[in-house]
Amino acid sequence: MPRNGNMGSILRVAGKEINLFFSSPVAYLFLGVFAAVTLFVFFWGESFYARNIADVRPLFEWLPVLLIFLCSTLTMRMWSEEKRTGTIEHVTIQPVPIWVFVLGKFLACLVLLLVALLISLPLPLTVDFLGDLDWGPVVAGYVAAIFLGATYISIGLFASSRTNNPIVGLIGAVVICSLFYLLGSPLLTSFVGNNAAEWLRLAGTGSRFADITRGIIDFRDIYYYVSLIAIFLVLNTWSLERERWAPVPGKPHHRRWHVVTALLVANLLAANLWMQRMDGWRMDVTRGKQYSISEATEKYLSLLREPLLIRGYFSARTHPLLSPLVPQLRDLVTEYGVVGGDRVRVEFVDPSADAEVEDEAIRQFGIQPVPFQVADRYQSSIVSSYFNVLVQYGDEYQVLGFQDLVDVQARAGGDIDVRLRNPEYDLTQTIRKVMNSYQAAGNLFDTVDGNLEFTAYLSADAELPEALREYRQGIAEVLDRYTDLYGERFQVEFIDPDADGGRVATEIAERWGLQPLSSGLFSSDTFHFHMILHNDAQAVQIALDNYETGTFERNLKSAIKRFATGFTKTVALAAPTPAQMSPYAPPPRGQFMQLQQYLGAELSIENEDLSDGSVSASADLLMVMAPANLDEKSVFAIDQFLMQGGTVILATSPYDVNIRGQRLVMDRRESGLGDWLEHHGITVEPVLVKDAQNAAFPVPVTRQVAGLEFQEMMMLDYPYFVDIRQDGLDRDNPVTGTLPQLNMAFPSPIRVDADAQAGRSVTELVRSSPQSWTSDDLDITPRFQDGELLIETPPADATRQLLGVVVSGEFTSFFAEDGSPLLAREEDPAAPESGAKETPEVEDEPVFSSVINRSVGSARLILLASNDFLSDDIAQISASASGSSYLTPFQMMANAVDWSLDDPTLVSIRARGQFNRTLPPVSEGVQRALEYANYVAALLLIGGIALWQNRRRYARARNYQRILEG
Repeated sequence: MPRNGNMGSILRVAGKEINLFFSSPVAYLFLGVFAAVTLFVFFWGESFYARNIADVRPLFEWLPVLLIFLCSTLTMRMWSEEKRTGTIEHVTIQPVPIWVFVLGKFLACLVLLLVALLISLPLPLTVDFLGDLDWGPVVAGYVAAIFLGATYISIGLFASSRTNNPIVGLIGAVVICSLFYLLGSPLLTSFVGNNAAEWLRLAGTGSRFADITRGIIDFRDIYYYVSLIAIFLVLNTWSLERERWAPVPGKPHHRRWHVVTALLVANLLAANLWMQRMDGWRMDVTRGKQYSISEATEKYLSLLREPLLIRGYFSARTHPLLSPLVPQLRDLVTEYGVVGGDRVRVEFVDPSADAEVEDEAIRQFGIQPVPFQVADRYQSSIVSSYFNVLVQYGDEYQVLGFQDLVDVQARAGGDIDVRLRNPEYDLTQTIRKVMNSYQAAGNLFDTVDGNLEFTAYLSADAELPEALREYRQGIAEVLDRYTDLYGERFQVEFIDPDADGGRVATEIAERWGLQPLSSGLFSSDTFHFHMILHNDAQAVQIALDNYETGTFERNLKSAIKRFATGFTKTVALAAPTPAQMSPYAPPPRGQFMQLQQYLGAELSIENEDLSDGSVSASADLLMVMAPANLDEKSVFAIDQFLMQGGTVILATSPYDVNIRGQRLVMDRRESGLGDWLEHHGITVEPVLVKDAQNAAFPVPVTRQVAGLEFQEMMMLDYPYFVDIRQDGLDRDNPVTGTLPQLNMAFPSPIRVDADAQAGRSVTELVRSSPQSWTSDDLDITPRFQDGELLIETPPADATRQLLGVVVSGEFTSFFAEDGSPLLAREEDPAAPESGAKETPEVEDEPVFSSVINRSVGSARLILLASNDFLSDDIAQISASASGSSYLTPFQMMANAVDWSLDDPTLVSIRARGQFNRTLPPVSEGVQRALEYANYVAALLLIGGIALWQNRRRYARARNYQRILEG
C-alpha cells in the first residue's frame, strides 16, 4: 500500500474497532458503570455539598485511579483476542506496516476514552450552575485526563500484545499503570527525602496529573505523557514485529530493530531530563493567573535598590501532606528570581543536612523546625522539619513559616485538605514590609514623586497667643533643617492670611475650608495657624498638636510619607475595647481582634480614642467599628478627619445581637452618628435585612420532641446572614470587584438622599439579592413547628437592599454653624452660684480650635451597615460553618484601605488568592434533584450513542441490500 495511504488505513482500523466495541451491549454497560462510579464518588464519596466549594476537584482526584481500570478494560482484548483466535497472522502478513494497526487500535481506544469523559461533562456544568466555577482548572483537568488516559491506553495495548489471554492482559496493564501512578504518590515519597521524593513525583503519572489539574499546563508534563505514549507504542510495534520474524536468530534485520527501538526509547526518556531544566514552558489557565507572577509583583521588584535575598528552608524529610507543596513553592520563588533578574537572589537549603546552615537559621533569623507526626500502619514518629522562606533586604528581614504559607481545611470524613494559601501575596507582602523597614531608615524623599510644598498660613506674631509664638519659632528651625537636607524638593512658604485685606484668608476658606482659630468658644480673638503640605495632586493638613517641636517633626514626617510609596501606612482603628474582667470570665463579645491581626500584617494599626476630639496626626485612614453612644467630641474628631480630605470607613447599624435567656435577640444600639450621617444625606434605617439567599449559620434552636423541650446548635439557612453573590457586589470598584462573595450578618438597609449628594460621587458597593426584605422583629431566633424549621418566604414587595456605599467628594462640616465642641469648656459666661464652693483651678495646656467647614475633593466615606459582620464572634461562627477561616470580610477591608490610600497593587495580588468559591445555600431537595439530573444526563448520552450507532448499522444494512438487489 502506498505510504500516503497509511493515514486512511489507520482510520479504517480505528473505525472497525469502534464499530466492534459499540456492537456489543457490554460497551454500554461499561459506560454506564463508569458514569455511575464517577457520580457516586463526586456527590457521595467526596461529599460535594459538605465541601461547599464550587470546583470539580473530587472528580479529578479520583480520575487517575478510575482511568487505570477503564483503559485496562478497553485494551485487554485488543491484541490478546487476535492472538487467541489466530487472526494475528492475518495482520502480520499484510503489506501494511505494523505500526499502522497499532496506531489504529490506539486511536479507537482514545475515541472511546473521550466518550467516557464526555459523559462526566454534566458535572462541571452543574457546579457552574450552582456557583462561580473557574473553568481554567476544569479545562486543564480534562486535558490532563486525555493525556493520562492515552498513556494508560498505550500501556494496555503493549500488555495485551504480550499475551493471548485477555485477563492476563488486563492484570498486566493494571499492574504497570499502578506502578507509574504509585511512583509519585505519598505512599512512596513519604519514605524518602525531599530531593528523592521530587524525582519520584516527576516520574509518577498521578503527581503530574495533579499538577495540571491545579490549572497549570506545563509543557514538560505534556511531553512526559507524550514520551510514555510513544515509548509503549514503539514497544507494542516491536513486540508485534517479532511475530513476523522467522525463528532464525541473529539476522541483521532483527538486530537493527532492536537497536532502533532501544535508541528511540532512550532518547524519549532522555528528553524528559533535558526539558526539566526549562522553567518557562508552562501556561497558567486559572482565572486571574493565580500561579503566575503578576504585574503588581513585578512593580515591587522593579523598585528594588538593593539586592533582595529569598531563601527557602525545606527539609528533605517532612510530612507527606507538605511534601507536594515544596516544589510548588520552589517554582514560584524561582519565578521571582527570573523576573527580578540581578536584583533578586534565590537560594534553597536543607538545614537538617548542614549544621552550619542550621545554626545560622536558628541564631540569626530565629527559624525553628516544626515537629510533625508522621504515621503509617506500622509505626508513628515525630519528624522536625523546616518549611520556611526568608526574605532579606539590606539589614531588614522577615521569615514566613508554616502558619503563614499553608492553609489547612477540614473535609468530610475527618480528612484534611492542605494547600498553599496564597503564596504570591504572602511573598510580595513580605517583600513590601522589608522594603518599608529599610526605607524608613533612609531618605524620606527617595520614593516621593516630584517636589513638595509646605505652606504655613500664620497670623502675625502680635495676634498669636504666647504659646503659639514660641511654637512658631520651633517650627521654623525644623523647616530650615529640612530645607537644607532636601534642597529644592522641599519648599517652604509662610503666608499671613490677614494681609492684603484678608484675601488669602478668603481663598483658603474656599479652597480647603480653613477657618480662623479661637482660644475659646466665647472669645472674639481669632487668628490663623494652619500648616498644609501639598503637591499638584494631594494636600495634607498637619495637625496642631501639643505645641512641641518634636511632635511637629513627627507629624511632618507622617505627612511626607503619605506622598511616598513603600512606607507602611497607618490606620487609626476606633473599636470597642474589652473592659477589665476576671481572667476566668468568658471572652468579651463584639471585639475586632482578628480584623486588627489581618490588617496588621501589612499596615500599622493604632487603637484610636476619639473622646479627645481628634485623630492621631500619623493616621492615614480612620476606621470606626460598631460605634456606640459617641459624644460630641468623638463625632467632631470623625468629622474633621473627613474634612481634612481623609477616608473614614464606618461599620455601624442601629442593632446589636445578643444571647439572652437561650434566645438570640437584637438590642437597639445608638451609635451617636445618626445626625452626622443624615447631615451628609445618608440614613441607616432601624430595621434588619432578611434575604432568601443566605448562608448556613449555627444558631441555638429549641425543639419539642416527644413532649420534651431541648436546645441544640444547628446549621440553618438563616435569613439574617445575608449571602451576597457577585451580582450584589460592585465589580468595577477595587474594594469589592475581586471578592467571590460576601456574608454580612445582621445588616440594615442604607438610604441615600440623591439631592444631598450634589457634586459628590456615590457608589453602591454591596447590595442584597432581589429576594430580600426588611423586618423590625427583634426576636431573631429561628422558629420551629412540630419539630420542623419554619422557612420564611420573601413577601411580594421583596427587593434589593443597599448594604454598603462609598460617598466621595467635597463634604460640608456638621459643625460649620455650631463651632468646635473642644472650646465648650473654656469661657463659660454662667458664673457659679453665690455660696457655691469653688473648685481650685488647674492650669491646663491652652486649647486652640477651629472648624474646617468644607473638605477637599479627596475626602471619602465608606459605610457598611452592620455592627457584627467583622467581629470576632461572627468570624468564628463563619469558620465553624465553612471548616476553615472565613477571611472575605477582612479581605474587603484590606482592599478598602489599599484603594483609599492609592495603593491598589496588593488588591490585585490579594484577589489571586480567592481559590475557593463557596456554593450558595441549596436545599436538600434541590441537591437530590441535581444528582438525579446528572444520572439522567449520563443515561441520555449513552442512549444517544446507542441510537446513533443503531442508525449507522441500519444505514449500512440498507446499502448492502441495495448493492445485492442492484
